[in-house]
Amino acid sequence: MRVLLIGANGYIGRFVADRLLADPAVQLTALGRGDDADVRFDLSTGSPGALTRFLDAVHPGVVVNCAGATRAGARELTRHNTVAVATVCEALRRSGCGARLVQIGCGAEYGPSQPGSSTAEDAVPRPGGPYGVSKLAATELVLGSGLDAVVLRVFSPAGPGTPAGSPLGRLAEAMRRAMQSGDGELKLGGLGVQRDFVDVRDVARAVHAASLSAAQGVINIGSGRAVRLRDAAAVLARVAGYGGALHELDTPSGYPSAASTGLHPRADHGQGGLRAAIGHPRPDPDLAPSPAAYPYPYPDGCGSWQQADVRTARDRLGWRPRINLEESLADIWMEAACRI
Repeated sequence: MRVLLIGANGYIGRFVADRLLADPAVQLTALGRGDDADVRFDLSTGSPGALTRFLDAVHPGVVVNCAGATRAGARELTRHNTVAVATVCEALRRSGCGARLVQIGCGAEYGPSQPGSSTAEDAVPRPGGPYGVSKLAATELVLGSGLDAVVLRVFSPAGPGTPAGSPLGRLAEAMRRAMQSGDGELKLGGLGVQRDFVDVRDVARAVHAASLSAAQGVINIGSGRAVRLRDAAAVLARVAGYGGALHELDTPSGYPSAASTGLHPRADHGQGGLRAAIGHPRPDPDLAPSPAAYPYPYPDGCGSWQQADVRTARDRLGWRPRINLEESLADIWMEAACRI
């Protein structure tokens, strides 16, 4: 089976490439913007016609799209997450290859959910920010394309290679700095946020399974369990061997301070030890400034709670997560520790 992988150099794409290369039945071709791609092509600016000609020449059986942007303005997010997917869908419709499309979506498409609930695929999406909106628009394009296609809505990926700007990446960096400077106290803001973390290697397994299956529509990929960031911090301290005290910063008004929003991560070394921004606490609407000053209290648009219902992945892909959060955090810490 020939698989065309788009975005092989991204956080998820790298692990998908490793997983597919480990399957002797797969012939992998990587398409992307980097010099190390087998074929250089920018989906956000390239034409569907040019991509169609390439598809007709390579004739893949499966196209996996892991490309996209997570941290950019609304215009760039739309270009890389929505327009790019429109190009893929149109090229596949024009091509005679008949390839199946596996699109990587995200949990941010759902937006905030009720604490204690599990979000299933039939939930009405209400993304709370431009990233989720751009990814939801891409999902709708795929579902309406008439192609043999499946969208994997990945919740909060974790594990090796976790981006430094993510909550777990910032947490590991804050702890690294504390240990490097000998701080006996680590003060962190916004640890009340709860997210469904799933190891990126398990995500790659799900992509592999989806490539081989006949499943269509939307399938959630997560652990099925929401974890509070303060609990993740405690686990990380244990695996890192950090013996200092962990204190959570609270904002009396309920509105996030500059140190606790996480929008502009920084560390202050002062009398109170290391102070770092990790999560994104909920603001008090009566005290909040104008939307223009603080538009998205949770940059991923998912509010204080998110947990996936993963029964569809089990039933239709035969997939279950295998790697627990402690192992994911240990791998995140191993990479952070190399910078000490």
